[in-house]
Amino acid sequence: MLVLLPPSETKKPGGARRTLDLESLAYPELAAQREQVLSALEELSTDAASAARVLKLGATQLGDVDDNARVRSAPTMPAIDRYTGVLYDALDAASLDSGARAWLGRNVVIHSAPLGPVGALDRIPTYRLGATTSLPGIPPLRRLWSAAVSDAFANAGEGFALDLRSEAYAALGPVPASVPSIYVRVVSEGQGGAVRALNHFNKHAKGALVRRLAEERPRIGSLAGFLRWADAAGLRVRGGAPGELELFA
Repeated sequence: MLVLLPPSETKKPGGARRTLDLESLAYPELAAQREQVLSALEELSTDAASAARVLKLGATQLGDVDDNARVRSAPTMPAIDRYTGVLYDALDAASLDSGARAWLGRNVVIHSAPLGPVGALDRIPTYRLGATTSLPGIPPLRRLWSAAVSDAFANAGEGFALDLRSEAYAALGPVPASVPSIYVRVVSEGQGGAVRALNHFNKHAKGALVRRLAEERPRIGSLAGFLRWADAAGLRVRGGAPGELELFA
């Protein structure tokens, strides 16, 4: 089972002295794209004013330009620990036992903008770059990443994929038709049975779902298998638009 997560804009600082090693990341065939984006980030960071404008940074966020300038030499930590925010606070990977963290390492991929999809335990630095940012000197991120990431997913022979990414990150690497997958939307039911999508609780529900999976470590190889597990776990899910599943929070 492959679980695809979005990154978070907020990140935990620091890490171990080991620096970024592109060869150690999941999907090493994406090295060329990773090099392009990292080099563009470094070049942009030589001009703080331009970097702030491109990255849409406020006066209190200018330290993010320095993070990008040091992206290859900065300390690293596992991606699942690097990201913070609602989803990652709900997942709370640091509090999981070794078995659950090993499951995350085998099954969870986080889709970053500068590095593409990385394994949950792959070591990454802090950085500032969103999925929709256009970096000078390279193609738009969607064009640069999309086909290459889809091919990487296909070549990896992934089994069933549970896609919990936001639409912006899913566009950076659609799951190919050769990989059975379902895209998850978190919704709530209001008066009269009306269903609406959620924002804050969307992220919390996804983090809680991945934590539950890591703790229970079910063997899931298909959508039917996921639905059986979700039903036994007391989760309410139902089919949505074609290729999508609605998870009720």
